[in-house]
Amino acid sequence: MKAMCLSGFSGVSGNMLVGALLDAGLAEKDLRGMAAALPVSGYKLKIKKVLKSGIRATYFEVELDEAAHQPHRRLADIVKIIKASGLGKTVKARSISVFTRLAGAEARVHGTTADKIHFHEVGGVDAIIDIVGTMFGLEKLGIEKVYADSLRTGHGFIKCAHGTLPLPAPATVELLNGIPYTHGDIEKELLTPTGAALLAVVCDGFGDIPEGFIGERTACGAGGWELDIPNVLRARIGELSQPGKDALTVFETNIDDANPQIFDYVMGRLFKAGALDVWLTPIQMKKNRPAVKLSVLAPAALRAEVEAVIFMETTTIGIRRYAVLRTAAERRVGKVGTRWGEVRVKTSSVGGKVCSVTPEYEDCRRLAEANGAPLKDVLAAARNPAKARGTH
Repeated sequence: MKAMCLSGFSGVSGNMLVGALLDAGLAEKDLRGMAAALPVSGYKLKIKKVLKSGIRATYFEVELDEAAHQPHRRLADIVKIIKASGLGKTVKARSISVFTRLAGAEARVHGTTADKIHFHEVGGVDAIIDIVGTMFGLEKLGIEKVYADSLRTGHGFIKCAHGTLPLPAPATVELLNGIPYTHGDIEKELLTPTGAALLAVVCDGFGDIPEGFIGERTACGAGGWELDIPNVLRARIGELSQPGKDALTVFETNIDDANPQIFDYVMGRLFKAGALDVWLTPIQMKKNRPAVKLSVLAPAALRAEVEAVIFMETTTIGIRRYAVLRTAAERRVGKVGTRWGEVRVKTSSVGGKVCSVTPEYEDCRRLAEANGAPLKDVLAAARNPAKARGTH
């Protein structure tokens, strides 16, 4: 499934998220069409490519018309606006969920109820388009899972409709309950209430990149600050493998001080532990010493078992691991009758078309030895899939 991993080292806001999605491939015309579907006015969309500390990013901003009146809306007002749009059910529901989360946080801060909260900054047209635009972009790009790490809020104070408040803003703090973050050393509001509410709703996890994630491209959404660090939200877009299905890990270690006779035994132990494949690669290590790289392909869930065998049975003191994705052909095992006897055959197919037929070597060898026949003739006869009968 498609996933996105966010790095919030320079903060997260609604416009940074939309900018990252645009940078990841969300078409500008689709975003403008989404905004036009909302029954709001008094704004224009600003989209441009920028450099932030030398990093290319997409900047997105909802620029409000100063002459247009922007009322302070309640949750019910915003829900009405979203429901009146011509957008899909999922986009509507998830957008409303974000505003509901925001209203709950504001209510806890001010000691009231969510339905009585008057949204100030987060109730404007810009916040509505940022939130709905994020949900729209995730759906349009087919992103099913979102993860975030390195969240920094910034520190100091900010002036808003309620006066001068500490950073992170009180509502942001409420929204970050259960989410790991640090303040950092920058005296700016890096993580906004809108950004925090979006993360609280869309993220499936926080911290390390999930095992099984393979990044395919990187996108950056620009913030409005000029800082000593790049003011960008970095998003890695890629595939996240299904646990137990195609969540595989490659385990590797370099060994230059072991008796090579042990590797046959080690490979056997690893296959018994559940490894799908094990291979050895000759390498040269420091001081030009010849060595062997031991590589193991196994389901991610078997990490403990695989690493235990490697540590216990070899001289290594460290193991590397990285997630990989596998596209596997459909496989079945059948039996092929030859004039010398039956041979088990593995038939692989993709999209219903046979791509390879592989006879079981040991069966062919046994028949060749028993009948005094050339092994190559037995192998050739067993490769005819038309003779396959019975599967198991």
